[in-house]
Amino acid sequence: MKPVLLTSVCAAALVVCTPSGARAEDGAITAAVAEAKQTFTLADFARFSPRTAYDMIVQIPSFTLRGADGERGLGQASENVLINGQRIANKSGGAIDELTRIRASDVERIELTDAATLGIAGLSGQVANVVVKSKRAGGQFEWNPAVRPHYAKPNLFGGSISYSDSLGKLDYTLSVKDEAGRGGFGGPVLIGNPDGTLRERQDQVFHSEWDMVTVQTKLSWQGPGKAQTNLTLGYSPYWGPFHITERRIRADGDNRSRLIESTNSGYTADVSGDMTIPLGGGKLKLIGLHHYDHEPIITTQTTRFDSGASDSGFRFISDSFITETVGRAEYSWRSGKTDWQLSLERAYNARDQRGSLFELDAGGEFQPVPLPGGSGKVTETRYEAIGSLSRPLSGKLDLQVAMGGEVSTLRRVDGDLPPRHFFRPKGSVTLGWRPSPKWDVSLKLNRRVGQISFGDFLAQPNLQLDREQSGNPDLVPPQSWELEAEAGRSLGAWGKARLKVYGHAITDLVDIIPIGTDGQAVGNLPHATRLGAELTGTLQLDPIGWKGAKIDIEIEREHTRVRDPLTGVMRPFGGAELFEIEVALRHDIPRSNLAWGVNASHQARATDVYLDELYYNNEGPVFANAFIEHKNLFGLTVRATVINLLNARHIVDRTVYTGRRNVSPVDFRQSADQLIGPIFRLSVKGTF
Repeated sequence: MKPVLLTSVCAAALVVCTPSGARAEDGAITAAVAEAKQTFTLADFARFSPRTAYDMIVQIPSFTLRGADGERGLGQASENVLINGQRIANKSGGAIDELTRIRASDVERIELTDAATLGIAGLSGQVANVVVKSKRAGGQFEWNPAVRPHYAKPNLFGGSISYSDSLGKLDYTLSVKDEAGRGGFGGPVLIGNPDGTLRERQDQVFHSEWDMVTVQTKLSWQGPGKAQTNLTLGYSPYWGPFHITERRIRADGDNRSRLIESTNSGYTADVSGDMTIPLGGGKLKLIGLHHYDHEPIITTQTTRFDSGASDSGFRFISDSFITETVGRAEYSWRSGKTDWQLSLERAYNARDQRGSLFELDAGGEFQPVPLPGGSGKVTETRYEAIGSLSRPLSGKLDLQVAMGGEVSTLRRVDGDLPPRHFFRPKGSVTLGWRPSPKWDVSLKLNRRVGQISFGDFLAQPNLQLDREQSGNPDLVPPQSWELEAEAGRSLGAWGKARLKVYGHAITDLVDIIPIGTDGQAVGNLPHATRLGAELTGTLQLDPIGWKGAKIDIEIEREHTRVRDPLTGVMRPFGGAELFEIEVALRHDIPRSNLAWGVNASHQARATDVYLDELYYNNEGPVFANAFIEHKNLFGLTVRATVINLLNARHIVDRTVYTGRRNVSPVDFRQSADQLIGPIFRLSVKGTF
């Protein structure tokens, strides 16, 4: 009855709350917003010679693009970018992807304003609204080849091309994009005994490739009347092979070679659309999407012995079909100074996995072995209803309140477990304050329901690390109370700085938990906390006489705490990011088309914690890059970049126990400090 109850409440509110007055047109802003906003035009970015709206927005001082959270259904807005005052409500790239297809010359202006003034539930802090002129026929392309001297094949096909035009009231964009990547590292891996003596030395090489080609068509139709309809169709085949070769020299003389190979050649298909129509003094927006992913993965591990003993090995086959279907309705109107919105969403998610495990026999054939929980179908049906209001409390203070909840049903379709039903409240309160033209401050209290991976309901063995992971049918999404405060300060000609601090109280944190007498699985830990701070800033160097130069800096520090399920001791979240810093210098040489720059970054992360091992895996300590750019080379923007100038390495520190680590001795310790090497990348951008 809970979905019916939520639907009834939403419908009743539509009847009772009679709209009085219309919302502002798309792309326009109210007087209150006009007071709060900062406006940029193409002329403000002239020194960067941007090709696309994306090239413009990434140069806004102290503004960091935030993509959609990609979590439960569509939900409230989470991207801090709007296009013509509207949220891009899809899960196939969102507004950030759309920006790369909008030519800079088609951007009328970019409005940077406080989220609380916009009447769009879910947003907080600074939001960029990109106002686009009527599209003109034309297109753009980008080619991003890269080569690496060590362990990886050349990446020659990364890039994108798009073309936009109009047919009467129909605007269309056709695009093709290859998200291509190549990975690789290699060098010694040392396996030590508990007493410090060497048990084994491995000469290891890791090689990976990734290509995802997305063919997309986007259609936008004006009419009838003031109605607006958008439809996006996308198809994305992908290929993701990798292999690891190991030559193992052992202290006991039983030398061997091991090969791990994996293939992942599947595809995704996406259909999303929305329609906005005037209704009863407000606007009704209907949104729908369907996502389908066929993910076939085959991983094979084989070991060959110098002694002539029979080869050994395992093969894990996971053939998964992943679907998501979302329908959402939003009704928005203005009453006096208040923007109202009521939303109702239904989402259906499913993962159908057929998992099989095989072991290599003495005759060289893979024979099936039991894999409990390796196959199954997991589904979730979810209903959400949210009501929100946004209004100015004064000329400098704005309030946004959103309240509602969700009901959901989780099922293991092919199991004998009964479905589980949940009700979870959701909502937020946001305040935006502008004490002076140089300051903006926001405060947000949010009740959030997180997402879970349906693959964690099923067994997923790791053949590379010889790690078993059982499925967990009792897994539930995490929930959290989140308090966030953000402040921005204009430094005038010197630039701008922003500071964000946050604290989260989490229940049902997703982590590794004990299963049975000696098993482990992804599960929930009852209570956890997360505290953190983020500082972003842009320092313009013109005031000191270095014309055309600037420094961008991002610093993030996070402190997490959860009680370990084995030892009872408080520790950081497994694999959590503890600290990150990135500093970038860019110099656009005055009265020329040349620019150059350097940047460096460092990241520290926590150890991944399993029941029988501790596993630290990172790259660093410092990644440093340098580039040189010509902004008009035969009409093209050409950039050459060298990545990893300071020889950042692949670092592993692993301790494996004979059983559960709270009661068992150490079996071995594994360490690696491996070569990644430099990466040489070329970027060529143009329009037509």
